[in-house]
Amino acid sequence: MRHWPGLLCGAVLGLMPVVAASEIVSATYAEPTQRYQHGVFGETEEWGALAFELSSGQKMILRLPETRVFEDIAPRLIDVDGDGLSEMVVVETDIALGARLAIYDEAGLVAATPFIGQTHRWLAPIGGVDLDGDGFVELAYIDRPHLARLLRIWRFKDGALVEVAQAEDLTNHRFGDPGISGGLRDCGEGPEMIMADTRWSRTIASRLVQGKIESRIVSDGVDFAAALACLLP
Repeated sequence: MRHWPGLLCGAVLGLMPVVAASEIVSATYAEPTQRYQHGVFGETEEWGALAFELSSGQKMILRLPETRVFEDIAPRLIDVDGDGLSEMVVVETDIALGARLAIYDEAGLVAATPFIGQTHRWLAPIGGVDLDGDGFVELAYIDRPHLARLLRIWRFKDGALVEVAQAEDLTNHRFGDPGISGGLRDCGEGPEMIMADTRWSRTIASRLVQGKIESRIVSDGVDFAAALACLLP
């Protein structure tokens, strides 16, 4: 069972006033549930709620409908819109339609990618940052890391997520692993995404350059820790 410390008790989102310009300072998943038994992390327990705390001290809970769960290890706090305040980036799964990447703030849903479209189909986030220096944040994930193994990059602009690039034959998760591998790094030449090839035999670094994904091998064998620490070129 995945346990996360500090589950927050508070109001259902929308039932309490939110202090203007109050920043989300922490977030965690809450209310474990077995209403969707997929088991990508080696178990059948997911999460029914998103609990978070604002810099004002206000504690809030966003509860999903019974047809959805958070199928994820932890919310990611990322300033997606560039206003200096963090949003929460999560994997939200519909029991019938599979997973999507969603952005929430203290007022509710901000934007989301489409659901994959089929039950028991999942995505594994890589992270979010301005990948190409255009001033907008991109969010990256592997679409169906056990099946399609497709890197997809979405840009947040004008209040919506728009897909900007894809690349095949990359992954960051093996079915049953308790965590998501790889991530983002910047070794002084701009951000890169760190993943594995589909055989888990090589470590791959990818960049977003002029709307296209450029990938290269940084090591034979998979060593995410060394790659993320910039110990691999």
